[in-house]
Amino acid sequence: MKTLVSIFLIFLFINTSSAQNAQRVKNFNIDKTTLAIEGYDPVAYFTLKKGVEGKKEISLVREGIIYQFSSIQNRELFKINPSKYEPQFGGWCAYAMGENGEKVSVDPQTFKVLDGKLYLFYNKFFNNTLKEWNKNENALRQKAEINWTKFK
Repeated sequence: MKTLVSIFLIFLFINTSSAQNAQRVKNFNIDKTTLAIEGYDPVAYFTLKKGVEGKKEISLVREGIIYQFSSIQNRELFKINPSKYEPQFGGWCAYAMGENGEKVSVDPQTFKVLDGKLYLFYNKFFNNTLKEWNKNENALRQKAEINWTKFK
């Protein structure tokens, strides 16, 4: 009987975990291969204070999302505390999430680390949303947090 209960609990955990991963993948800004941040190293934003492309051979899958790293050390730092390094709002433009709750693509080179969190921004066609974010950061961040809850 204990074995049956154990098997059932394992099955339930796997199915719940798979469903959560599917929802997470659905809401993240990823490419068709589930690669996040266009292959940029999420840890480098914190350690090097710049966007650095990761390497395919130094990657990690976290809950269905692939991250690439520029060094093994960065991958190990990510493993220890992934929520510290993952971009806010699923890697979508923080300004757009705050302004109108929309998922807008980003330029991985346009970012801000604020209060230990990574925010990414759209920056194309003479429209750098980081500049707009900086004008009203507190209000936009609060609105973005609220707007993001509808995608979780």
